[in-house]
Amino acid sequence: MRFVNPPSDNRHEGPRTAVLLVNLGTPAAPTADAVREYLAEFLADPRVVELPRVLWWPVLHGYVLRTRPRRSAEAYAKIWTHEGSPLAVISTRLAQALQTELARLTGGAVTVALAMRYGADAIGDTVQRLQEQGVRRVLLLPLYPQYSGAATGSVLDAFADALKPLRWPPQVRTINDYHDDARYLAALVSSVQAHWSRHGRAQKLLLSFHGLPERSARAGDPYFNQCHETAFRLRDALGLREDDLLVAFQSRLGRQRWLQPYTQETVVAMAREGVKTLDVLCPGFAVDCLETLEEIALRYRAAFLVQGGERFDYIPALNDSLEHVDALAQLALAQLQGWVSPCAISR
Repeated sequence: MRFVNPPSDNRHEGPRTAVLLVNLGTPAAPTADAVREYLAEFLADPRVVELPRVLWWPVLHGYVLRTRPRRSAEAYAKIWTHEGSPLAVISTRLAQALQTELARLTGGAVTVALAMRYGADAIGDTVQRLQEQGVRRVLLLPLYPQYSGAATGSVLDAFADALKPLRWPPQVRTINDYHDDARYLAALVSSVQAHWSRHGRAQKLLLSFHGLPERSARAGDPYFNQCHETAFRLRDALGLREDDLLVAFQSRLGRQRWLQPYTQETVVAMAREGVKTLDVLCPGFAVDCLETLEEIALRYRAAFLVQGGERFDYIPALNDSLEHVDALAQLALAQLQGWVSPCAISR
């Protein structure tokens, strides 16, 4: 048998190990058409909506995709920047910063790639590019600190699908969650303390996590417990009393019961009960997006003020802060042992 290209002609130059960051994704533009295309992919994922297709399909195509895109496009328009979607822009900056840090720590032995679960920069396309670049080892790092089947589980599904057509798939390691990682928690603590040093501490600190149907938790998702574990550790690290820090869940979809208490109801109730100042942090969002910038910082802020509150401060996500980059770099390095030569790692 003759090979077209002898092995000596295929020597690879450059990193053979990659860290693949994955975030949720975003519409291409703040328009009804773009949002409809995005939602059609997102809400068709059986991990996201766990209903029989025969029941969900008529609702999705007969109602949701006819009514929701216009409202969602209006919300996206309120936060869109001249660079594009905040989630895409900030995720890109985070990936670039992590690339720089890991290059420093490993002598250039690791490359960082960014993919989105839905929309542009799909996981399959990104995996194919890494394959073409000669990457033989991939550490998959979904940017979801707390594990849920709807988020992290869906990324694992899409990544597995991306490997199927490859004749010689890479070795794979995954990070399922990092809800109790010491550096992630330290970065959150630092962001809260920095906010307090600039603006003063509010009466209450509310941690708002993305919601999840209750039945998902009953079926075995560790999400609810992991969110509370993050909250407990933050409360202790910040030296807060139990009633100084509250946990709630946002972004409900549909009529079924989701994890409670709900963020909007909690915000309104606190204002009505006499809480005048409120800080809100969203530890489950690695970078700012529609749910933090529009839902929390605009809509829920307005609801709090209308009900008698006087000051509502949204504390930004960790985004591409130095503390966040360091946390993710160290998290990755712990999983890269054996792939990246110890002598290449700069301590």
